[in-house]
Amino acid sequence: MSRATRKPHEVVERALELSRADGCVVIADETSTANLRWAGNALTTNGVTRGRRLTVVATVNGGQGTASGVVSRSAVTPDELEPLVRAAEDAARTAGPAEDAQPLVEGVPVSADFADAPAETDSGVFGAFAPALGESFARAHAGGRELYGFASHSLTSSYLGTSAGLRLRHDQPTGTVELNAKSRDLSRSAWAGRYTRDFADVDPAALEAELTQRLAWAERRVELPAGRYETLLPPTAVADLLIYQLWSSGARNAAEGRTVFSRPGGGTRVGERLSELPLTLRSDPHAPGLEAAPFVLAHASGDDASVFDNGLPVAATDWIRDGALTSLLTSRHSAGLTGLPVAPEAGNLVLEAGGAAGGGGGASLEDMVARTERGLLLTCLWYIREVDPATLLLTGLTRDGVYLVENGEVTGAVNNFRFNESPVGLLSRVTEAGRTERTLPREWSDYFTRAAMPPLRVPDFHMSSVSRGV
Repeated sequence: MSRATRKPHEVVERALELSRADGCVVIADETSTANLRWAGNALTTNGVTRGRRLTVVATVNGGQGTASGVVSRSAVTPDELEPLVRAAEDAARTAGPAEDAQPLVEGVPVSADFADAPAETDSGVFGAFAPALGESFARAHAGGRELYGFASHSLTSSYLGTSAGLRLRHDQPTGTVELNAKSRDLSRSAWAGRYTRDFADVDPAALEAELTQRLAWAERRVELPAGRYETLLPPTAVADLLIYQLWSSGARNAAEGRTVFSRPGGGTRVGERLSELPLTLRSDPHAPGLEAAPFVLAHASGDDASVFDNGLPVAATDWIRDGALTSLLTSRHSAGLTGLPVAPEAGNLVLEAGGAAGGGGGASLEDMVARTERGLLLTCLWYIREVDPATLLLTGLTRDGVYLVENGEVTGAVNNFRFNESPVGLLSRVTEAGRTERTLPREWSDYFTRAAMPPLRVPDFHMSSVSRGV
């Protein structure tokens, strides 16, 4: 294979030509990443990386059904391409019939840019951000604060080709910023994060000002015991909880009685009201600022995802509409098993409040603080783990600032807590939802970045024990 045939779309075409299986799906993911890191008010490292990942799915028909074999490898050379295709075919021939077998998707129009070169990022994406960050370093140093953090921007061009004729391509930009501010003696810490597609909408000065205020709040320390507290959850914390809820909302597991979305006695809870507020939780691959792949890109099969669905269009889906559960995650296979509509996972998640939303409407987090007689204001959550799938009980820790609100003002910082809560249970008890805004989930930012959430008021958030961590 000549160097000229190493372009992603040509690798896809060549792999399909090499296939001897009854069906073949090839995904080439080309990724470039630029990053900055800083500590102690100074840049420490920066760099740009590039890589390719190739996934081949072979399907083989047999008397008892269709089997599939999947092999993924990075940095595949021209000489390694045919062995990769043969490995996928061998895996299919030695596997039993695939439970999720379906005809490969057909009839999706070819992407006009399928044969174009992959999109790439470079350090130029930080052209305005880096100088502004340097100004924040100077202000922080003068104010006795230390800034730590990192910024990353990646561009992934995914090329999908199948023996059924699909030729699809999607470019996914993903940018994140995480900024920590600490007092010079490191006794106080605050965090802020942002998601962006291009860094044009990230203002280091605004992030720094937010963190400076939080460090000032923490000059007064208050020790509180474990218990249930009225709590204001900021958008980042809401995102971390509801992303986990989305990941746990598979239709098949619900229909089989294994999750919080299982109906007692059989079936699912689709149609049940989960919140008294008119909350809508939705995904839409075309949501402005949160755009994601408009078709399925499945590198492996699972309970509610299938390699046979590659290329299937992804539609806008309401998971919860006006407080009622309306959809669960499905592949074509699990939709058939459960009788629910096909609803593959999209690459984003949005929570919105309709109507007055318990008096919140378009309220900002600051507005909600001003209406709080006594309660807690969180910064973010981390180390989230599942305790009980039947109720979706989660546990985790607060981090980088829990603040006491009294008579509409933040009066100090309190100790950290371990919490025990179910996001489904929280939705049933939320009394106010504010204005939806784009946010970066802290716990899941390595896996899921495109989210927009409102702040939520929970009257009795369960702080199950005191944590002495930062």
